[in-house]
Amino acid sequence: MGFRASDAARAATAGDSHQALRRLLAYLRLYKSQLGLVFILIIISTILLVIGPLLMGIAIDQYIEGHDVTGLARISLAMVVVYLGSWLTWVLYGRMMAAIAQKAMNTMRRDLFAHMQTLSLSYFDRQPAGDLMSRLTNDMDAISDLLSQNFTQFISGLATLISVLVMMLILNVWLTLATLLTLPVMLMLVGVIGVRSRSAFRKLQRNLGALNGLMEETLSGQRVVVAYGLQEKAVSDFSAANELARDAGVRAQTLTGFIRPLMMVLTNLSMVVVAGVGGYMAIAGIAGVTVGLIAAFISYSRHFTRPINQMSNLYFTIVAALAGAERVFEIIDEVPVIEDIPDAERLSDAEGHVSFEHVDFCYTPGVPVLKDISFEAQPGQRIALVGPTGAGKTTLVNVLSRFYEIESGTICIDGYEIREVQQDSLRRQLGIVLQEMFLFADTVMENIRYGRLDASDEEVKAAAKLANAEQFICRLPQGYQTELAERGSNLSQGQRQLLTIARAVLADPRILILDEATSSVDTRTEAEIQEALLRLMAGRTSFVIAHRLSTIREADELLIIDKGRIVERGDHEELLALKGFYHNLYMSQFRGQMVANFESEKNVSRL
Repeated sequence: MGFRASDAARAATAGDSHQALRRLLAYLRLYKSQLGLVFILIIISTILLVIGPLLMGIAIDQYIEGHDVTGLARISLAMVVVYLGSWLTWVLYGRMMAAIAQKAMNTMRRDLFAHMQTLSLSYFDRQPAGDLMSRLTNDMDAISDLLSQNFTQFISGLATLISVLVMMLILNVWLTLATLLTLPVMLMLVGVIGVRSRSAFRKLQRNLGALNGLMEETLSGQRVVVAYGLQEKAVSDFSAANELARDAGVRAQTLTGFIRPLMMVLTNLSMVVVAGVGGYMAIAGIAGVTVGLIAAFISYSRHFTRPINQMSNLYFTIVAALAGAERVFEIIDEVPVIEDIPDAERLSDAEGHVSFEHVDFCYTPGVPVLKDISFEAQPGQRIALVGPTGAGKTTLVNVLSRFYEIESGTICIDGYEIREVQQDSLRRQLGIVLQEMFLFADTVMENIRYGRLDASDEEVKAAAKLANAEQFICRLPQGYQTELAERGSNLSQGQRQLLTIARAVLADPRILILDEATSSVDTRTEAEIQEALLRLMAGRTSFVIAHRLSTIREADELLIIDKGRIVERGDHEELLALKGFYHNLYMSQFRGQMVANFESEKNVSRL
């Protein structure tokens, strides 16, 4: 099992970069033995790198000045072996670290996505899909770069600093101090620029998330954009968000851009200081200071300042990655609003007896959507939910599905309070066919199989036949193996609806929820859908949100909902006789619908 926010690290605050880094390193600790080997290779590579300048100094003092060609050849060969060995170990630990990082990222992505599946719909209601996608892609890519490349570069640079410093101290303390003269200035620059760049990178990541959110929303609604001629507005909105991201990026990159030329100047200055101090000491005749030693120290000076330069540049990429990590951990730290209670019972083989008792619910605190809802549905009954738009009909079935948690009251299925049963077992008893059909970019066969993943091909085809979908499926280019476009856009709306009905048939639920499942389709397709729905509803407790007269007339009970309350209940004839809310609604809407249907049938007969 991977490292999860539910572990000890969950206590960390996502907004703290240090805590975010600590939590990232926790993913690497899952691979301790492999990391240990990486560290050993880093040490070997660093030691070999440090030996090189020492051999160069010896070559100058002993073999070049002594005109020993044979000795110079031997030590030159040794230098080749040393530097080649350093490079080979560098390549090896780099590849090993890349593999470790990808394993860690695989675990982290899995944990992040799995945790997102536990979050309540209310979380996704308030989070733009594009911003979530940005966290799953851009932010995770930044973290991947940190773990696979920047982490080892930082450790290698630190090891090089320590090794070079120790070697220089062994060789000559005064020349070491000369090498370190520029170090305080380097550290001050990194600190000052680093503090300012951290907020700039955080702002950049937020603006990129907002930009991705806008792009996702615009592309998803491209039909509306084109239909209303809003292309210029879409471009204008995108340009505004893009400019904000650009400005944040310019500020962040400008700050980091300062550091490289400044560090190069300080690196060259350090070598000048070492050469000057070393030359003075050699001229003054100070014991042990030779041309070879000065040459070695100039090389060590470069080796010492180069990792500082690299680490300063790495610092800013690390800041960017940690800004992304904070956004990722914000999701992992999000506590699901709806969770199973300890020892929650499993609901299986439900009969379909549903009861609401004094149920209240609101999406926004203090703004009630459902008010004191109480009713009872017997197994196999068909309940029609009727009312104007925004009355609370869809919300009622949403809380029955426990997509949202009610404020007060109880909802029971077969006597089990739904908050006391496991969510997955509850939803296995429910079949949902919505007006907004969702199909995956997969084959027709697999889209139907989403209703029950262990179903055989024969069972899938049987469900499609019961849903009146088999006829049009067989006309598709590859039949059941036809690949659907995103959201099934290469099918008609009626065909998509028939597939969702087939999916519900395959699931074989005891309780059925139909949310305006026959709206916006032609009369012939509606007849096919209605026939499929009648088969699906047979013997099942059904809740139907519909504007179709035939569905409402055949319901066992109508619940008339207005402003979140049940204002009337009864069958069609009883409610018409009351001459109340339903009567007025029926006369204003359904009678007009009947006239339209009559005129349509008359026109067809004339043809």
